[in-house]
Amino acid sequence: MTENLPPCPKCSCAYTYEMNTLVVCPECAHEWSLADSTAEEADGSGERVVRDSVGNVLQDGDSVVVVKALKVKGHPTGIKAGTKVRGIRLVDGVDGHDIDCRIDGFGAMQLKSSVVKKA
Repeated sequence: MTENLPPCPKCSCAYTYEMNTLVVCPECAHEWSLADSTAEEADGSGERVVRDSVGNVLQDGDSVVVVKALKVKGHPTGIKAGTKVRGIRLVDGVDGHDIDCRIDGFGAMQLKSSVVKKA
C-alpha cells in the first residue's frame, strides 16, 4: 500500500485510498488515476489533462475512435465500437463526460474519455 497518497482534487480530503489502479476519496466518492495526478504535479501548470482509455493525452480538434459499444437514450441502436469521431472539444462536463462531439447519425453529445482512444 502506498503511503503519501495525494489529497482529493475536488474536496481536498486527506483520507484517500487506492483501489486497483485508481485513487478514491471516501468523502465525495471522486475517483482518479494516480498516474494522472503525478503527471499534473510534474507539469506544474495546473491545467487539466484529459487522457483516453489507453493513456494518450487528448486535445481539442483530435479524432478519436469509440472502443466500447454505447447505448444511447432515445435511439433504437447504440454507437458501435470502432465509430470514428472527428473534431472533439474538451469540456468540464457532468459525471465525467469530458468530450463534446458530433457523431454522424446521432448528433451532438458528450462522451467519457474512458470509452475512446486517439485515432
